Amino acid sequence: MALAGRMQEDPTDPRPPGLGQIEALAHAALEALPEPFRRHARAVAIRIEDLAEDDLLDEMGIDSPFDLTGVYQGVPLTEKSVSDQPLGPDTITLFRRAILEEWIERGNVGLGQLVGHVLVHELAHHFGWTDAEIAAIDPWWEM
Repeated sequence: MALAGRMQEDPTDPRPPGLGQIEALAHAALEALPEPFRRHARAVAIRIEDLAEDDLLDEMGIDSPFDLTGVYQGVPLTEKSVSDQPLGPDTITLFRRAILEEWIERGNVGLGQLVGHVLVHELAHHFGWTDAEIAAIDPWWEM
């Protein structure tokens, strides 16, 4: 993966991982999902932005953009009907700077692990997963 390669080449490189690197980590995490989740998760658009916009933070009642690492926007599969007209693609947006801030603060997990955790949490909204189903896919507490 590009991120791992860059860090191995020069671990003193002060540049933070960019949007493309976070996107690559998110897609790698998606491809690591077990079937049939992987196949259905591929239908969800993944976007990477630096930080959440103020209107989204206000809508969610969140004060700091660094407190929101990701968001799912769409209709969960458990609520969809074949008679519904799609309003747009289901989308997961990951917020790079908030993820990097959490990664630095934690200091005990890899960036790919954290991106994967945030992605799985947002996919849980899409799939309508229970906490037990999330835990089977993402045993975050074991890290």
